Amino acid sequence: MSDSSDDHGETEEVEEDEAIEEIDTEAEDGVANEEIPNELTAEFEADRYVQKYMEVNEATFEEAPFPQAIMAEAQEAWHFFVGQLNGRDAAGEAIYAAVFDAAPSLQSLFKTARSVMAMRFMNGLTSIVASAQDAKQLKNQVESLGFQHLDLEVTVPRVGIFRDAIVDLFDMEMGQRLTTKAKIGLQVLLNYAGGAFIYIRREYASRIRIIQRSWRTANKVEEEEEDPHVKALHETQTGEGNTTSVTAEGQAQTATTQKKDTNPATGGVNTTMMAGGDSKGKNNVKVPTTFNEMFLFNAAVMGLGENGWMSVILEQFHNIVTNVANSYRLQEECDVLTLVLDKQPGQIQLSEFKAVMLASLRSLVPKEWDSDHEVAWNWLWENVERMIKANLGKPAQQEKALGRFIASLTQDDIYNLRRNIYQRFFQIAPAGQDHFKQSTTRLYFIADKIIEMTMEMYQQPRAMVEDISALGLRHVGYAIPTELFAPFVSSAVETVREKTSDDMAEGAFRWSLTLVSKILVRTILEGSTIVMKAINTNSARALRKAIAIAPRSKRATELLNITVGTQSISPFYWAIDSGSLECAKAMIEDLLTIRADRDKYYFGADELFARHPEVIQRLCISAPKLLWTLLDGLVWRSRQAFGGKRRVNFYVQNLVQDRDDNFSMALEWLVERNDPKIICHPAVVLFSDLLWTRLVQYDFLLGRCYFLFCLCVFITGQAILGSPEPSMGERVAIFSCRIFIYLGSMCRILYCQIKLLYDDIKTGAIARVWKIPVPMYLFNIQDSGNLLLMWVLVLMLIQEPILHCLAYTEQFGLFATTCMEEGRKEAYAVFSGLGMLLYWLLLVNFSIFSMQISAFVLVCGRVLVEVFLFLMAFLFLIVAFSTAITAFHHSLYEFASVDKGMETLLEITLGMYNTENYKAMLHESVWVEIAVIIFVILVFVVLLNLLVAQLNMAYKLAHADMQGYARLTRASIIVTTVEQVSRKRWRRFLQSLKFDQRLEFNEGDIGVAGGIQVYEPSNLNPTTVDSVRRFGGSTAPGMPWPQDPLADDQSDDQLEKLEKLVVKAMKTITDKKGGSMPTGYSGASGMPQSSQSGASSGGSGDGSK
Repeated sequence: MSDSSDDHGETEEVEEDEAIEEIDTEAEDGVANEEIPNELTAEFEADRYVQKYMEVNEATFEEAPFPQAIMAEAQEAWHFFVGQLNGRDAAGEAIYAAVFDAAPSLQSLFKTARSVMAMRFMNGLTSIVASAQDAKQLKNQVESLGFQHLDLEVTVPRVGIFRDAIVDLFDMEMGQRLTTKAKIGLQVLLNYAGGAFIYIRREYASRIRIIQRSWRTANKVEEEEEDPHVKALHETQTGEGNTTSVTAEGQAQTATTQKKDTNPATGGVNTTMMAGGDSKGKNNVKVPTTFNEMFLFNAAVMGLGENGWMSVILEQFHNIVTNVANSYRLQEECDVLTLVLDKQPGQIQLSEFKAVMLASLRSLVPKEWDSDHEVAWNWLWENVERMIKANLGKPAQQEKALGRFIASLTQDDIYNLRRNIYQRFFQIAPAGQDHFKQSTTRLYFIADKIIEMTMEMYQQPRAMVEDISALGLRHVGYAIPTELFAPFVSSAVETVREKTSDDMAEGAFRWSLTLVSKILVRTILEGSTIVMKAINTNSARALRKAIAIAPRSKRATELLNITVGTQSISPFYWAIDSGSLECAKAMIEDLLTIRADRDKYYFGADELFARHPEVIQRLCISAPKLLWTLLDGLVWRSRQAFGGKRRVNFYVQNLVQDRDDNFSMALEWLVERNDPKIICHPAVVLFSDLLWTRLVQYDFLLGRCYFLFCLCVFITGQAILGSPEPSMGERVAIFSCRIFIYLGSMCRILYCQIKLLYDDIKTGAIARVWKIPVPMYLFNIQDSGNLLLMWVLVLMLIQEPILHCLAYTEQFGLFATTCMEEGRKEAYAVFSGLGMLLYWLLLVNFSIFSMQISAFVLVCGRVLVEVFLFLMAFLFLIVAFSTAITAFHHSLYEFASVDKGMETLLEITLGMYNTENYKAMLHESVWVEIAVIIFVILVFVVLLNLLVAQLNMAYKLAHADMQGYARLTRASIIVTTVEQVSRKRWRRFLQSLKFDQRLEFNEGDIGVAGGIQVYEPSNLNPTTVDSVRRFGGSTAPGMPWPQDPLADDQSDDQLEKLEKLVVKAMKTITDKKGGSMPTGYSGASGMPQSSQSGASSGGSGDGSK
């Protein structure tokens, strides 16, 4: 229903005007020669509206209550047509093709992409057909569409071409199913809409242009923020350019402008200034420069500063003005404003706001202000005042009535209300059953929320508008047809009518629910871009076709953000959450493809991480398969090699630092993922190695050197020193070493353990192992080892001989260690040995300095599991056979008891058993000898060989990922160490990376910044295709990229074009023979729909012989 075009030169404009005149002449001749069909039966000849709109009427624009029977037939035909073509998208494509082929001279006006135009056709026609039986709603809908077509020169002949093309398409697709009433209904609806477009453009275009231009002047808004429709209209009338169209992005800019205008610091609504303002210090008076500032100043001067309700209107006035060309949105803004105003104390005189508004505008637009401006702004305010006064004073009474009704409902009433809403809705709109797939309890929950929303709309209108807008954006991804909202509202209202006799409560529920549905429909329509439609199909090819029409400067934004008002949704995240991973992958590839024209390089990495700083975390959780695609997109490799080396650019800035120049959490999220393969991606390896070598390595080595020093002191005090008769100097040295270990090592470990425990308790990082709460930090082997070492040192301190001998200083001397009894000495020696082993084991993480050594250590840890299983099996055999042999009747001392038997079997296994004893064993008992032989066979033949096989297989399985696990270990150390690095060192590190410098692609070809360039062997990753897509032609940022010759779906497009040519040829041949296409074939796709096409073709009237 709308179109957009690009800038043309003077020659093209003259040619287009000549083409338009030719089209109009041809179409007028066609209309003049065409007789009004004799399809009007006597039943409808008396209806003046049908007769009036059998032709395009541009003289007036009024409510047209068409006969319900005709409109019902038209709606049924429309739904059948959409179903016949298998969905709205295919129907839109068919309508586009019909209109496009109807008048070849009009094809120059079709500048917007086919998919976008098809979607606009469907949205516009669906809204008109859905409102056909309600004259008031139909007028409002057509009026809104008319304001959206101000930029197009709509004429009567063009409306006729458009109407005939659509009606002929319906006739071809539906055949005899298109009844006379349905055909008449479609004709009068299209004539009514076309005449309204002409009337609105003639009567209101100049007023809207004046309002929008003067509003920008009053608010000091730059020219590029002009409303697209009005700008296009002005350019069309003055010959400065061509047309454009409103997009969700334009409305997002409007919302941003509104936020700026309502900021008190920049001329926003300042309640203090509204109170009259204190004129202390005349030298400090700020000169008003924006409309809000001037309005507040004039209100204070005119003695109206005490009226708080003016600030309420002023906060919403920007939305009202910017949506003057959208009657539906204007009505919605006024309804919400009425709800807010109704809560303001005192009497509201809207004429006072008008006086202050006009005075402010005259002051801010002094050079341009004239009688036309006066008329235009008075016209705007009269419409706004009329809409507000229509409901002002009612919301308070309606809120009370609705509250009483809801409070009076019993549990049975609520249950019946839920059930009846859906029963009636499914009767009115059976297609709705296909979209309500949740359980009954979920549907009842939705019904409860709807009732709550109708009440909350009265209580908190502005907060509810934000919540409903967010809800509507979420419904964009569900592909819910907006025409289902009207029957759902009707079903809910009729159900409520059955439950109450209070007309006020029913009216309150109807008005509130209607407003909620309007906001939802608007949000869904504004947010339903072709990108979102492609995501719903989960087709990468459909997504590439959808995004191909986006301007090159806004291509990334189309994939990452859809904004409606103050709410936004990410198509990329929606694709991930809805499971459309094919589309999500295509979106990542498109964002991270470097494209270039002669003036600029376009690379969407910064836009991706700016919109979604946590994208790595989201992919790790929801779509780990896409991580490799994302990281591949951050690497560029040259196809040219020099001296055996290839230039490679790694764009890892967003993986190293966030938008605030802090350490990015990307590496931490990859560590939490614990994937040994993704951590070995070249991009991750590069930036993690940079962090390790330039920043973390020094701090880590410093911390581990202290631990190594503690180990040396421990060895000195426990193993090196300590002769049987130590001298006094040796005693002092031993005491010093042990005091250092207890204070410098044990206390330090204790402090770290308490800190880690506190952090886990504070953050709730507690896991349960066999119902026992365990802090998460203990799952780290290093921290668990430190805890065990701490307890060993505590036990050593308790058994410390020097402390026990202090009481016997006179007898044994100072710092003696020989006064303790043998049991205490033995316990202390055991704890000392355990502590020594733990110190050495905890020193293993020094292997992190070498990936090969670290990988070897990790392999050893993995295969130890198999050794543990072997020991468990071996212990089982020893216990089993020792108990069995003990039960035999014999007098062998080696198997006299179970423990003796276990000791003997262990000696046999280790080869420590005396072979001479085997003869005595055989002589004493044959059964004992047999049992021992079986034990030896099981251990040496089965278990040991099985252990070798298990170790071999475990090594093969573990070795492939050991480099990855070693890098994960290093990455976890990097994450924990970077947090302790000073801010100064971190900034110095970032400066050394020089992310702000642009990197070369080839010699003299300066590309994009944000990366690090390295050289790799040319045979490591050979490539023959330049990954930078370069395009000629126009370099304007607003132009889409030309078609990529390397795209994968070129062959599919060629097949599709061939199929369309075949369908067109079949239509031409059929028309020449005087027949018709079989009903089993679709004009849009050309594919057979049923196996009975032959029978249907044989029954054609004139075509049979």
